[in-house]
Amino acid sequence: MTQKTLAITGGTGFVGGRVIELALAAGHGVRALTRRPQPPRAGVTWIVGALDTPDALDTLVAGADAVLHVAGAVNAPDRAGFVAGNVTGTQAMVGATTRAGVRRFVHVSSLAAREPGVSTYGWSKHEAELVVAASALDWTMVRPPAIYGPGDMEMRDLFRMAKTGFALVPPGGRVSLIEVGDVAALLLKLAVTDPGKLILEPDDGRDGGWSHAEMLRAMGVAVGAKRVSVFALPRAVLDLVARGDMLARGRNAKLTRDRVGYLCHPDWTAAPDKRPPASLWTPQVPTPQGLADTAAWYRANGLL
Repeated sequence: MTQKTLAITGGTGFVGGRVIELALAAGHGVRALTRRPQPPRAGVTWIVGALDTPDALDTLVAGADAVLHVAGAVNAPDRAGFVAGNVTGTQAMVGATTRAGVRRFVHVSSLAAREPGVSTYGWSKHEAELVVAASALDWTMVRPPAIYGPGDMEMRDLFRMAKTGFALVPPGGRVSLIEVGDVAALLLKLAVTDPGKLILEPDDGRDGGWSHAEMLRAMGVAVGAKRVSVFALPRAVLDLVARGDMLARGRNAKLTRDRVGYLCHPDWTAAPDKRPPASLWTPQVPTPQGLADTAAWYRANGLL
């Protein structure tokens, strides 16, 4: 494989950090955006800045062979937060990449972009996709489903709930899952291989995905729970819980009414016709093993 110089946003985050690890292991050079100074790391040039600092973005992409735009807002207290993190930020990255004359652009979206009317988050990711699609770049977009794995903090509460043997979930619906190393491997492959202007929906290979009950029970196995009793809450109850979280934690609330809309959608499974072709990438981590590894990481770090 020819060694490349890769420019990455979101490199200090869960997914971006794993992409950097794999890129360095493959011998690539990395230029990574960071809001705060980072310790020196062989093979990585840290660029201090953010998606709203154009000079830093120009420095980030200068001389790169490919740009991986991983950063984005998963949760925000209002529409403006999603616009800034996902729409305006993507516009800035597309602009910087275009100015630098870099052709290859890999954009991390979300399955939520398929349903822009369900949540503000999904609407913002859809708008970001439109920005990328309208560009003259050689782009490929990836819509990951729920990402888990060692180092993840978003799903920790689900594992902890499964450990109690009692779990509350949204009503109905199915989801796809993918382990962080698998999605990072796909992103790295796309940085050095151009399959065309495609929107890809990777997953763990499980046809039809997982029901919420199946997912929580699989997490229960991973944490050693003998049995997990799963109870579905009506949306009206979840809305009340979200309102309470907003009152208690304000802008730091994790369960917002917007997220409730997302969670209650019945189908967040990867579309079979949008899965990456096997000649390009296939998932390597069976979900039961990945969940066990994640639970082990939580235990090792006193988080379970």
